[in-house]
Amino acid sequence: MRNILIAAALATLCTGSAGAADNPQLGKPASDAIPPVELTVTLQDGKPVCAPADLRLPANTDVVLQVVSQANVPVTITAAGQFEQGHLLHADGDLVHVMSEKGYTVKANGHGTLKLRTLDAGEHSYACTANNRRDAPFVGKLVLSPPAG
Repeated sequence: MRNILIAAALATLCTGSAGAADNPQLGKPASDAIPPVELTVTLQDGKPVCAPADLRLPANTDVVLQVVSQANVPVTITAAGQFEQGHLLHADGDLVHVMSEKGYTVKANGHGTLKLRTLDAGEHSYACTANNRRDAPFVGKLVLSPPAG
């Protein structure tokens, strides 16, 4: 029995992060479509800039966020509530979850994928902060709209 439990635990760890179906707190997404979106990080005058500045996503929907950094320093991406309480479904690549659970750090010149369930409709801010310039974050707008159809 003990060997079966150990094997089941290892299988769970090896298959990756839990999906939305495994997280009943999230419920069913508002749309079955999973749109891919790219977020690009660059540096201007030593400060991070994220594009698009107005990140528009469908609300309460699973999305795939491709993060591409052209910055030569690590940059942390944060959005209040978005990376907390089970909204993150999967992460891979050059991304590290920050200890506060409020964001992800992308390594210098790194790239990765975040699959997440977006929050309810509304406007929020998101930030990109260079680890060596915490005093000068880039602040963009996260616009979550009800999905079409």
